[in-house]
Amino acid sequence: MPKKEKQGIVVSNKMDKTVVVRVQDYEPHPKYKKIIESNKHYKAHDENNICSEGDKVRIIESKPKSSDKRWSVVEIVEKVR
Repeated sequence: MPKKEKQGIVVSNKMDKTVVVRVQDYEPHPKYKKIIESNKHYKAHDENNICSEGDKVRIIESKPKSSDKRWSVVEIVEKVR
């Protein structure tokens, strides 16, 4: 089974080698069919501490690195100015 990939924006980089990434998802409501935006936060491993707040990053599923960290940063898609 292939590993899942998601793209989101870095919300926090205050932890050592860890960033919090907000991923937006748009799905229709099951009954009313209105498009609803949902946000979810993922803690991702950032080995070299190169991500900063506001960066757009791509994360990939990985084996657990801590009790709540199961994602890793693959690349920075867009740096914040």
